[in-house]
Amino acid sequence: MRKRINNGEKIFYLLDKNNEVALYFFLIGHNKPFVLILPGGGYGDVCSLVEGYEIAIKLNELGYNAFIGQYRVGKKALHPNPQDDVATFINFINNNAHKMSVDTKGYAIIGSSAGGHLAGSWGLKTIGYDKYNLPKPQTLILAYPVITMGEKTHVGSRNNLLGKDKNNIELQKLYSIEKNIDKDYPPTFVWQCKEDNVVTLENSILLTDALKANNIPYEYVQIEGKEHGLGLGIGSKAEGWLDKAVAFWNKQK
Repeated sequence: MRKRINNGEKIFYLLDKNNEVALYFFLIGHNKPFVLILPGGGYGDVCSLVEGYEIAIKLNELGYNAFIGQYRVGKKALHPNPQDDVATFINFINNNAHKMSVDTKGYAIIGSSAGGHLAGSWGLKTIGYDKYNLPKPQTLILAYPVITMGEKTHVGSRNNLLGKDKNNIELQKLYSIEKNIDKDYPPTFVWQCKEDNVVTLENSILLTDALKANNIPYEYVQIEGKEHGLGLGIGSKAEGWLDKAVAFWNKQK
């Protein structure tokens, strides 16, 4: 990244006046498809160092343009701000695709942990792409994602996203991905460690049960271990998940 900065390449673009919403650019151009990466952090942080940069660099090596979304978190994470920010990211990429030499047809979104919840929610008509009149992702790639806002949720993510209404059952239902999936939900690749010590495995199981019930193409990989926040997972049993996910994406084209 330092080399890219020294070469005068623009790698960071602020998208709001408060300097809270931004995109990191990892471009190869050549009219290649793009992936939007949404790192996790419990809607309290955006952990780009592990769940953003190394994934973007690997995607470049695989032949894809990549963007990392810095969305609003903490006190600014109150719904629907993060979803609004994803709409801002997609609009910016679409509006600037020609000069960046990016193909906007058939994009994918990668989300990790709470970023997986944000990516997964973007695939819903109710609170995602259709609400903003934007194209549906061709594929969602979810790493150890938060899925539900119900009993099995990651409490910190729910508290940050729903705020003072965190115990409102109807709001929990609206933002529980598994309760809103329909037949038009994007094909989904999901992976998680079986004994994940941060986000319970029930989250990915709830997701895949809903995908199966709606006949949505999906691939589900369970990894031995307790780890969470692995990023690419280099040196762990999860290593290679991104190659598998991209292969799944290519099958949807």
